[in-house]
Amino acid sequence: MAEVREELTWELFGSASRELAQAVADDGFEPDLVLSIARGGLFVAGALGYALEVKNLHVMNVEFYTGVDQRLDLPVMLPPVPNAVDLTRKKVLVADDVADTGATLKLVHDFCAEHVAEVRCAVIYEKPRSAVKCDYVWRRTERWIEFPWSSGPPVRRRPSAGS
Repeated sequence: MAEVREELTWELFGSASRELAQAVADDGFEPDLVLSIARGGLFVAGALGYALEVKNLHVMNVEFYTGVDQRLDLPVMLPPVPNAVDLTRKKVLVADDVADTGATLKLVHDFCAEHVAEVRCAVIYEKPRSAVKCDYVWRRTERWIEFPWSSGPPVRRRPSAGS
């Protein structure tokens, strides 16, 4: 029997991101910028940016997952790393699609915490095992999640670094 998975459609993502933004607004948090954890967090950050009227969006590229439930030992920041001076004394909303182990969010949160006035995290999904308990969560699940942006195969396969 196949493993039951959580499936997020594009339509459901639209509702989820609006509800997540509403939770941020209802909490009275007014971020100066939204920091996206690429790649899955790009979609969340864009939606939150529009819903919260925050035009200042930044991206942090972090590699951790290498396949379905396969990951590196530790998450790794990939260049370009945001310049800390751009974050100084700002209220930052970190956006990602899922807090699974929480290792990626912890890396980004800790990077920000040294420089910003305040940092909070918003995710579509949070898993119980996450080391980071996010401030704003649309849904909690233990299942593997099929996101609409990564559920299909790539249009083109890139040659691996060793090829």
